Amino acid sequence: MFQKSWLKKRRWLLLILVLVGILSIGFTTHNQRFYHQPIARVVRVSKTGKARRTSDQFKNVDHQYDQRLVAVIMNGRYRGRRLTLSNTYSDSQPMDQRFRVGDQVFLTQLHQHKGTLSANIAGYKRDTVLVTLAWLVVALLLLMMGRSGAWALVSVIVNALLFMAAVTLDLNENGEHVLPIFSVLTVIFAFVSLLLVLGPSKKMLATFSATVIGTFAALGVSLLVFAWTHERGIYYESMQYVTQVPRPLFLAETLLGSLGAVMDESSDIIATLFELKQLEPTVSARQLFISGRNVGKSIMGPLINVLFLIFMADTFTSSLLYIKNGNSWGYTFAMNMSLGTVQSLVSGIGIVLAIPLVSAFGALLLGRRAK
Repeated sequence: MFQKSWLKKRRWLLLILVLVGILSIGFTTHNQRFYHQPIARVVRVSKTGKARRTSDQFKNVDHQYDQRLVAVIMNGRYRGRRLTLSNTYSDSQPMDQRFRVGDQVFLTQLHQHKGTLSANIAGYKRDTVLVTLAWLVVALLLLMMGRSGAWALVSVIVNALLFMAAVTLDLNENGEHVLPIFSVLTVIFAFVSLLLVLGPSKKMLATFSATVIGTFAALGVSLLVFAWTHERGIYYESMQYVTQVPRPLFLAETLLGSLGAVMDESSDIIATLFELKQLEPTVSARQLFISGRNVGKSIMGPLINVLFLIFMADTFTSSLLYIKNGNSWGYTFAMNMSLGTVQSLVSGIGIVLAIPLVSAFGALLLGRRAK
């Protein structure tokens, strides 16, 4: 009965989403004419020579292979012409790729000499994969969550635009006001996300208040600890590709990371308290506070572990590379994992502080004094 009702309500939406998905994937598969950079499709692949064994001083062994690719150019002045490309890849494929028949690749240095075309491969054409994943996310949100999923999608798009605006403003200011810019962005993120998802309600007000206070309180506690310890053991120089002063960037990154964790926890606790209020309208403020605190205790551990795993997974590949090249565990941790560990600890502080805050806000807004 539930499946029939669900299909009846969603059948037109499902039909539209399937149609949009087919059109989007079909367009990105045949949109080469809209690119200025030359694109070619691989039609034949052959290996040349034997595999070459390579090793280094740390006894890391790899094998390299040479490929000869025949490809057809799909756009530009040489459209329809064939050319032969060379490619070298390894088993580990750290900075190279193996190509197969049907792959579409970008070309560089395409030129003609004595009637023969030559070029170098710049990389895969990946827009079809990206569009497919984006369509899948949108389809699942709309089909499973309905209107709530649509508002969640809108909030993600709005936040992405706000983030781009903040980064542009930071670049225009030459990185002189990184922390103030992203502190304001944190408040705007929380307000916009909760307003679009929860609407203008007591639930939104309680979640927003607890999220903002918990996030900035966690940052304040971390700054006090940094000042007390003189930031020993924090290696800002391990941040890659930083063209500004790294410390404010690290704090801004930590602030945004803590915001997501605290907002997640606050939303869970507030949603539980509202459900409890609907089931038991006469529940007192004290009972609501205790219930919110108990919910926070049950989700606090898994949430902190999830954050820790996310931060550590971001440094997993570089840590393996450091260890395989003879570096110690201590040096590898200091240069790859220490900043992620600090961020996870700061987020954990925010999660812990948010539990009594959001429980208190929920109790004040929803509860009433017991007679």
